[in-house]
Amino acid sequence: MTLRLLAFSLFFTALPAFAQVVADPPLDAAAPELTPESTRLVEPPVTAPEPPAQVPLQIDIDPPKRWGLVIHGGAGVLEKDKMTPEKDAAIRAALKAALDAGGKVLASGGSATDAVEAAIVILEDDPHFNAGRGAVLAADGSIALDAAIMDGSDRKAGAVAGVHIAKNPIRAAHRVMTDSPHVLLTGMGADDFVKEKGLETADQKGWFETPERLRKWEEWRKEQFSGVDVERKFGTVGAVARDMEGHVAAGTSTGGLTGKKWGRVGDSPLIGAGTYADDRSCAVSATGDGEYFIRVGVAHEICARVRLSGEKIVPAARAVLDETKALGGEGGVIVLTPDGQMGWSFNTPGMYRGGKDSTGRERVAIYGDE
Repeated sequence: MTLRLLAFSLFFTALPAFAQVVADPPLDAAAPELTPESTRLVEPPVTAPEPPAQVPLQIDIDPPKRWGLVIHGGAGVLEKDKMTPEKDAAIRAALKAALDAGGKVLASGGSATDAVEAAIVILEDDPHFNAGRGAVLAADGSIALDAAIMDGSDRKAGAVAGVHIAKNPIRAAHRVMTDSPHVLLTGMGADDFVKEKGLETADQKGWFETPERLRKWEEWRKEQFSGVDVERKFGTVGAVARDMEGHVAAGTSTGGLTGKKWGRVGDSPLIGAGTYADDRSCAVSATGDGEYFIRVGVAHEICARVRLSGEKIVPAARAVLDETKALGGEGGVIVLTPDGQMGWSFNTPGMYRGGKDSTGRERVAIYGDE
């Protein structure tokens, strides 16, 4: 089998149960059309059998430089009739901007971890998402931000939880991975780390506390939902990437739940729950009911099924999300493998999501029927 027949290419095709998968036709095959059809899976032309999923792909010298990126901006109850055209357009523009930022890093030969950070920073700075500037308020009206990043090449990871001053928590998590012997820093210690490393900080009143989040917090106070998100939207943001060297990475960032109490931490900054990457299998970023995703270990569980059972990414993701839903949890995941599979799966009405690769194919979507 020649190297060109192993080259990575991307297409997105809708699947039942709100799942998407990316397959890999040979390099010289005609590029399939991007289609929102949800009842048909487009199969690539028949080629020589693929190697077992658990066997690393052998790369010859002078490999073709392929890369891929998938992002999400959260899953939940996303209804078309409650979304204004202006908000719909703004969210799609933000998703595209995140794909462009991460894609620029990958196209220039940058690492998967740097691409993940670049994409997530765009989403953290956009108030439409529950991360960074758009983060929800805790029960006492404060901001407490969580983020994690993981490098699949060596399984190094960094995370922060309950950080208050980092303008971009994903950058703080990345620095924990590269500039400390630790994996997870929390609370005031995480704030001290941010200041010591000279990372950009922001004030709650001047940056994080947007009128929309303040309004939602006031609604929560009136309803006393005790930490349950008023809108049942999981606005967590995340990205998974594959760089030109074939390495994968994952990252996730969130503001948590509206009205959260007692220093609550969800799945996003917990390696193996909301974030995981391993070059032997895949990279995963999750969004959803954090407590259930922690109990199942969603991100690691998907990677384990891919590596140990040889499952394709969407069946593996569906199975793990089904297990999570049986316990009471909902949400979604984005997944990407070193050998070029890229996709997503979710069991909610919608998920802000998008994907892009080195061939120029690109797609963003919001609702389950896209």
